[in-house]
This record gives sequence, structure tokens and C-alpha cells, in this order.
Amino acid sequence: MPDAAAVQHAPTRFSQPSLLLLSFGSGVAALIYEIVWFQLLELVIGSSAVSLGVLLATFMGGMCLGSLIFPRVVSLQSHPLRVYAAIELGIGVLGILVLLLMPFVGSVYASGGGGFLLRGIVAATCLLPPTVLMGATLPALARQVQTAPDAPPNGVSWLGFLYGGNIAGAVFGCLLAGFYLLREHDVSMANYVAVAINAAVASLALALAMMYPQPTIKSARSSSTGFSRWKPSSPAIHVAVAMSGFCALAAEAIWTRMLGLLLGASVYTLSIILAVFLAGLGIGSSTASLLCRSLARPRASAVPARALGWCQLLVAGAIAWTAYSLAASLPYWPINPSISSNIWFTFQLDLARAFWALLPPTLLWGASFPLALAAASTGKDGALPDEAKPPDSAKLFAGVYAANTLGAIFGALGASLLLIAWVGSQRAEQVLIALSTAAGLLLLLTEARLGRAAAAVAAVLAVVGSGLFIRSVPPLPNLLVAYGRYAATWVGKSDIIYAGEGMNSSVAVASFPNGALTFHVAGKIQASSVRRDMRLQRMLGHLTTLTAAHPSSVLVIGCGAGITAGAVSIDPRVQRVTIVEIEKLVPQAAARYFSEQNFDVLFNPKAQLQIDDGRHYLLTTKERFDGITVDPLDPWVKGAANLYTHEFFETAKQHLNPGGVITMYIQLFETTPEAVKSAVATFFEVFPNGTIWGNPYQGQGHDMVLLGQLAPLRIDLDEMEQRVGYRDPASKLPQSLAEVGMNSPVDLFATYAGRNSDLTEWLKGAAINRDRNLRMQYLAGLGLNLDDAASIYSGMLAYRRFPEDLFTSSEGRVDSLREAMRRER
Repeated sequence: MPDAAAVQHAPTRFSQPSLLLLSFGSGVAALIYEIVWFQLLELVIGSSAVSLGVLLATFMGGMCLGSLIFPRVVSLQSHPLRVYAAIELGIGVLGILVLLLMPFVGSVYASGGGGFLLRGIVAATCLLPPTVLMGATLPALARQVQTAPDAPPNGVSWLGFLYGGNIAGAVFGCLLAGFYLLREHDVSMANYVAVAINAAVASLALALAMMYPQPTIKSARSSSTGFSRWKPSSPAIHVAVAMSGFCALAAEAIWTRMLGLLLGASVYTLSIILAVFLAGLGIGSSTASLLCRSLARPRASAVPARALGWCQLLVAGAIAWTAYSLAASLPYWPINPSISSNIWFTFQLDLARAFWALLPPTLLWGASFPLALAAASTGKDGALPDEAKPPDSAKLFAGVYAANTLGAIFGALGASLLLIAWVGSQRAEQVLIALSTAAGLLLLLTEARLGRAAAAVAAVLAVVGSGLFIRSVPPLPNLLVAYGRYAATWVGKSDIIYAGEGMNSSVAVASFPNGALTFHVAGKIQASSVRRDMRLQRMLGHLTTLTAAHPSSVLVIGCGAGITAGAVSIDPRVQRVTIVEIEKLVPQAAARYFSEQNFDVLFNPKAQLQIDDGRHYLLTTKERFDGITVDPLDPWVKGAANLYTHEFFETAKQHLNPGGVITMYIQLFETTPEAVKSAVATFFEVFPNGTIWGNPYQGQGHDMVLLGQLAPLRIDLDEMEQRVGYRDPASKLPQSLAEVGMNSPVDLFATYAGRNSDLTEWLKGAAINRDRNLRMQYLAGLGLNLDDAASIYSGMLAYRRFPEDLFTSSEGRVDSLREAMRRER
């Protein structure tokens, strides 16, 4: 224990759990901020893999920078708890500023054209100041462990506990934000909750600072705290922990994609996946911190490094376990999600499957951090530091933390932007096994002080084991790429003739015995050659060009199989079709397998392809269009709701030329009535003259199209007959309509299902989907196992009235339309 000369004040009993509570609170707030800020910034700079990579690199880079800066700018004589309180208050203030300034940042970004450099500037401006402070929180608490009166004798072990407590808070923050704050409230409320947590932990830290006065640190008092032997460690320790961080975050990127296919990429499922990954890290870190009490002891300086080395070798086997589970086992478990009577039962099953696959490697990666701290604390040779310069636990912690975080940044970016798209998930996992083995061998051969014979045996076993693990990694099954969460129910029902992994999504094409082709994106059938799907795609295209006054230039957001874009392109009045698609594999597959159905649109000189997030493109382009048609992914898929918000519709409205129209796909299956009403009500709030056009299947609801324009819609059925061009042998419009069972414009417009003025009662109480709440994806995410399309559609049709002022004809076609609508119903 320190003598009386070493401490200025009488020591008070050191409260270790209170530091864990502070660390936990920091983790809760940090994860809430991360989820909120990413959601807000995705709306500004786009949700492509490149944009998300920029956000992630900036967020983690700021934390890395903050951990390195702290011990160099904050004196050892400053009370760590007071410093920590100031940091937390600073994070809270900056959190409020980020929220308030986001609209301004968005307008500046949109006016700047949205280049890659500008994305980085926006991310850095918003995220670096608060994340630099976040990175300094744990080094500040680490210094308190060392300098507090009655500091624990196993200080290095307690640094590991702080790290584990912070991760536990992150798990809680992830679930709190994903399942409650953003589902019931919005990003503002979630952000203010995080600010309140910052203020609470800062207040607790100040109270503790009054209880535990800061002592004067002298060499005499460091002998019993577990830091007395620390000196700058071998670079091998930091290289190994950086490689561990690289593998952990690269694997997280790969496995989140795979689990998103297996479980469904809703906001709830992704929260579960992240929470499980973090939980594994936290459990592993806490367990290893207990072990460090015995590993980091005198005359055993090589033991922590040896343990860290073996841990990395075990990680190689654990990666193989997860790879096998996700690709060769879990997709074939006899599970049909649609039979679940309650979505929360499905979430429980998803949680169990995620733990089954992810727990082994995450436990070991979590254990790597405290083991690296213990190895670094002993120094390369276990020698004592300079007695005149007492060790700084913050510098020790920051060095290991920064190395781990830097590796994690490169791992996340390398996997999401390069490895998956270049070599695929299987090869990427094999690379991670090799890297983990290399990290383990680096430590065992340079730091563990093994004899020559033992080192040779260890090297041979590691290389042989790594080779076996690499060979055991199965390829990503095409069945999973195509059918996702329903993979087990589709075994043997189709031939998957194409499957590919892109930077942003996975794509597949399947062929059935009856000749039908289906087009799959993100584990879901998004288009097909089946008539009901063809009908919807053709309706989107033809309603857009036929109802627009002068459809010279049309924007198509979402390429899919290209059928909608093809329907647009064959209208002779259309001179230019701009197709925006976030994943480049999509148009490649569409051109190869659906050229007949899409009129070979991707080779049409009218068509111009843009690889970009559709919302981001519309926000940053200066061009205006005569027609815009939008066909997003399923509404429960995370990010799809970005294309259904009030703000997006306003942006689309501003990009329409006079007489222009917008059409929007609305899905009625695998969603909830509340989500459908939210989408429709939000659209009608921006386009009050909007109308709905149904695409029923077997007389019941399936999906539908929203049509909006600036002025009240007027449709001259006689003029529509001329526009279709039945008397023009060169016109392809009659063929396109006939292929989906529509033999005249009357058949097309008989799909009329209602308009804003009819549906006031039906839409009563509907939540407006805004950028700051993205309400629709949280509502739809609770209904991804449902098929209430029939009841939703029939409930809406109960309010439909024939629109006497909408259709005109001098040749009796209005009466024909009225009769066709009666038969349709």
C-alpha cells in the first residue's frame, strides 16, 4: 500500500463497481449515438457500402485518435474522474449540436454535388469531435484505476473489466435504441436519452471525485497496483492485437451480410446480430480479465503473450465453426418463419441462432484485448520502468486500444468494400483464418519464450490446423442467396442459374420447371417472369409515361430485373431513361437473364445507368424529370424506408417538371396494415391529388402503385388509346400490355383503387414516415412473417368510389371502365 508521503489526503475505500457503472454508461450512450448518427447521415450521404464505410471509418478513427491523444495532453496530476466528467459533458453538448446542425449539413452537402471527398468532409465534421472525446473516456477511467487510493492490486485485470463493462453498455444501448427508442419515438428522443446518460455518468463521476481525492503519484505507490512492471512493450503485441481487430470487424461485416440473408435484414434483426456480437466480446473480455489476475505476475512476463498467441490460433478454428454454421448448417435447419404466431417468437429464435453461430469467435476476440493489456504491461523483458517516471495506465490502455481499433477500421473497410465483392464470403473467411494463425504464430515465436523444439511443434501444428480449417470453410450456398430466411422451404424447387455477391447486396436468378424465372436481391424474390409480378412492373412503367404530360425524361430508381425501365423505354415519347441502382450486379444479371422481359433496356441507347443510392442521387442531381418511378426493396428491410419518407417525396416533387408524375411501389404482403397506411398517408401528404392503382392476385390484394402529380389528375381514355398506338405497327406498348393481360388502356386504368379524398377515414391516425423517425420500417419489421394483403386491400377498397371527375371519353370508354372496375372488384 502507498505510504503516507505518497498521498496528500487520507485514502477512502476505492469503489471498483462504480467505475464499471461509469464505463457501462459510456457504452450505452456511445451505441445510441452511433445508431442515431449513422441513421441521420445515411439520409445525407447515402446508404451505399462506400458511404457506410466512410461513416464507420470516421467514427472508429475518431475513437482511436481520442485514445492516443488523451495521455499526451492530460496530465497525470489531473483528477481522472473530473477529467472523465468533463469528457462526458462535452460528448453530450456535441451530441446536441450534431442533431441540431444536421439539416444544415444536409443542405450544404446536397448543394455540393455529393462527391466522395465531400462525404468524408461531412462525416468528419459531424463525427470526429464527439468520437475523439468518446475515445478518451476509457483511458481516463484507466488512469483512475491506477491513481485511486486503495487501487486494486491487479490493475491490468481491472482495465479489462472496464473494457468489458463498456461493451456490456454497448449491448444494452444497441437493444434499447433498436427495439424501443427508435420504434416508439424518433432519433431526437434517442439522442436526448444518450445526452441524459452522459450527464448522469458525469454527475456520478464528479460525486466520486469528491469521495476519492486525487493522490500525488510517486514511484513508491505504484508497486502494488499491477502497473509497476510496465514499460513500452514489443511491437509484436500491438501488431497482433491490431490483426485481431482486423479479423473481428472484417468477420462482423461478412457475417452480418450472411445473417441478414438468413434472418432477414430488418432493423430488429440487425440489432440482434450486433448485440450478440458485442455480448460475445464482453463475456470474453470479462472472463479473460479474471484470468489476467494470475497471468500477469512476476517472473511470468511471457505467459500473457503466450496466452494471447494461443487465443489467436483458437480464433482460426472458431472462424471455421461460424463459417460452417452460417453456410452449411443453419440455412438447412427445418425452419419456416411464416408459421410463427408471434414475431417476438421469431426474434427469440433469431437470437438463439445468432448466439449459436457467433459466440465462439466473439468470446476469443473479446478475450484478446485484456490478454494484450496484460502482455503489454509486462514489457518485452519484464523489467521495471524508470523509478523516476511512474507508469501511466492511460498510455498503456490507449496503445493497445488504438492498435485494436486501427486494425478494426481496416478490417471493416477491407471486408465490406473489397473482400466480399472481389473474392466472396468463403475466400474472405479463409483469409481471416490465415491472418489469425499468423497473429498467433507471431506471438508464440517472438514473445512467448518457447524453446526451439516447442516453437517448431507449435508452428507445425498451427500451420496444419490452419490448413484444415481453411479447407473446411464452405461456399455461400446459392439457396441462401436466393431465398434467404425461407431457404429451407425452397430446397429442390428451382435451379439457381446465377448467384453473386456484390459490394452492397447479393443477387440470384432462379429457373423453375415451368419456365418461369425469378430475380432475387438480398434473399428475396424482387421480380419474376410470372404474370402477377410482370403486371406490377409494367404498371409502374406505363402509368408513369402515359399519365405524364410530356414524358421525355424519366428516372427509374431501382433496376431490379429491368422490367419497369423496359416498359418506360418503349414509349416513343420517352427520349431518355436514367436508371439508378445501388448494386452493379443487379443490372448485369437483368441484362443477361431478363432481356426479353425488359425489352433489352440496358442496351438501349435511351438508357443511362447510374450506380448509386437512389435517394442520394436524387438529392445531389440538378436534373429535373418528367416522370419518376420508384421500386424499393421490401419495406421491412433496413434502409428501404428512406425512400418512403415525407422529405424524400418532397425532394422528388422538386425534381419534377410541370406536368410530371411519380409512381411508387407499395407492398401489401410481409408487412402490417399500419406500415401500409403510413406509406400511403405520407405520400398523400406531399401529393394530395395522388391516386392508388391495385395489382390483385386471384381476386385478392397483393401489391399496388401510388401515382402522384402536382395538379389534379385528368385521364382522357381516348387520348390514352392513341398514346398506346394500337394503329402503329411499330409500337411495342400494345404487346407489353397484352403480355400481362391488359388488352386496352381501359384494362390498365380499371386497376384504380382509390384516392386521397376517398381514404380520409381509412388513413385516420396513420403515422407519417419522416427522416427523423423512419416509422415505416419499424412498423413493417413487426409484420415480415405476415400475409395480410387480402384484408388490407379489401379494407381499402371499401372506401373506393368511381371518380367521375378523373376519366373522360367521347367514345363511351368511361362506361366500359366502370364495368371493368366492377368486374375487377
